[in-house]
Amino acid sequence: MAGSTFDDRDGLIWYDGEMVEWRSANIHILSHALHYASSVFEGDRVYGGKIFKLTEHTERLINSGRILGFEIPYSVEEINAACIQCCEANNIVDGYVRPVAWRGSEMMGVSAQATKIHLAIAVWDWPSYFSPEARMKGIRLKTTEWRRPAPDTAPVHAKAAGLYMICTMSKHAAEAEGYDDALMLDWQGRVAECTGANIFFVMEDGKIHTPTPDCFLDGITRRSVIELAEKRGYDIIERRIMPEEIGAAEEVFVTGTAAEVTPVGAIDDHAFTVGEITRTLMADYDKLVGKSDVDAASAA
Repeated sequence: MAGSTFDDRDGLIWYDGEMVEWRSANIHILSHALHYASSVFEGDRVYGGKIFKLTEHTERLINSGRILGFEIPYSVEEINAACIQCCEANNIVDGYVRPVAWRGSEMMGVSAQATKIHLAIAVWDWPSYFSPEARMKGIRLKTTEWRRPAPDTAPVHAKAAGLYMICTMSKHAAEAEGYDDALMLDWQGRVAECTGANIFFVMEDGKIHTPTPDCFLDGITRRSVIELAEKRGYDIIERRIMPEEIGAAEEVFVTGTAAEVTPVGAIDDHAFTVGEITRTLMADYDKLVGKSDVDAASAA
């Protein structure tokens, strides 16, 4: 793809049922989504020409729209087919898929009952979310001051655009201090997640502990890695985890469509090693999604 920005590229984007030229896939400045964050999205990965857990992502996209009060005017099957068509049209073998649905410009104000619901799908080549060096040694996290909202204050179980505002702010602040990402607590001061990934702690008891997803997404990658861990015979404990427990962890890793399985080398002043359990689950996940043997070996 030519161009250095995401609006100036060669290629095709699926837009409301049609394949359109990349640079012409635009929305009006008065679209409701731009002003009031009435938008939901997904992030899928393509490995070897196959979209990993496509149907699960599509079902979550539709459900996210319903949580925000709108119905995406396409079925799971139609959206799946559009994602595949878009990958084929852009010759994406290993990359990223971004479906996004939003309210249009028919109304301007908080109310939006008469707005049209749009759906677009873009795909592009995308390397690992974190650098290979960071993925080998473990990324560095800094706890952010922004907290995940309580379940009765925001649509926390939707992959909604507005919920990522504090993620961007937190990640920028962490990167400005030399960290790779931010660790977010919840409204009660408990460990929640990173800005775009769920988090796991291998504690001194040898069990894998992870926060209960009561105010953030129960990630599709999160669930996949839990299944892989259970197949290995590892004990998984979902519970409330307090920040003062972090220092007792022996290994820490994060999971997400973009992050895959990535080890954590430090959180604030706490340092961790990339241990056996983390390496094993990294390799198991690479095998599950169909990454090449070379990629899997370098990750492990």
